[in-house]
Amino acid sequence: MPIEILPGLLLEEDELKITYILASGPGGQNVNKVATAAQLRFDATRSPVLSDRIRTRLIELAGSRATQNGEIIITGRRFRTQQRNRDDVVERLAELIRKAAHRPTFRVATRPGKAARQRRLDGKSHRAGIKRNRKVRLDD
Repeated sequence: MPIEILPGLLLEEDELKITYILASGPGGQNVNKVATAAQLRFDATRSPVLSDRIRTRLIELAGSRATQNGEIIITGRRFRTQQRNRDDVVERLAELIRKAAHRPTFRVATRPGKAARQRRLDGKSHRAGIKRNRKVRLDD
């Protein structure tokens, strides 16, 4: 069953490798016996659904979660059950891909206008005047 990341961008389940590992944290005796933490591996460099732009941005956003060969590893141990941890890591990967697919709006750098600069200077001199009037003057 494909996972819908964005409209028109579907990720196939067979591209994800999910293994279960022992987790620390809440769970009592169960935590020592059952592997509930989910570890997801996604090979971003070989994924046919990602464009080059999204692929490079995804590896950049993944940071330390990406290996040298472009594989993204996400570990989820937030919940006590395998299924909830599995859903969690899949959703975290989907969110990471959504962030990578988002194009930041182009911003043209502008400078403050003359009136804004003057307001700033007026405010600074006003504060300086207030502080200047706080000083104790000994005019004998």
